[in-house]
Amino acid sequence: QVQLVESGGGLVQPGGSLRLSCAASGSIFSMGAMGWYRQVPGKQRELVAKMYNGDSTNYADSVKGRFTISRDNAKNTCYLQMNSLKPEDTAYYYCNARVYDRTAIATDYWGQGTQVTVSS
Repeated sequence: QVQLVESGGGLVQPGGSLRLSCAASGSIFSMGAMGWYRQVPGKQRELVAKMYNGDSTNYADSVKGRFTISRDNAKNTCYLQMNSLKPEDTAYYYCNARVYDRTAIATDYWGQGTQVTVSS
């Protein structure tokens, strides 16, 4: 079993910054892509940013140039640096990770989420 624990959410004023962290632990043979999604009530969960092995990245158009995803493979940890935050970035942010076991079977895991609120 694998656990993902997010931290770093909170309340910030428009134009401010936050850094989210996601630490994975448990039965991890190898780690695949790690990413961040967000969800607001009444809407589907949407991809914010994802980083693949080899460090290629994918961002939602709405966050390009403002958010940066990174990862520390030695620590199985993923980060999301969020700058120039806007009220429309307000959402519950979830970490996602694809974990491979020794037989190369992949399982996607989700964290419990962390609230990000952008408001003056």
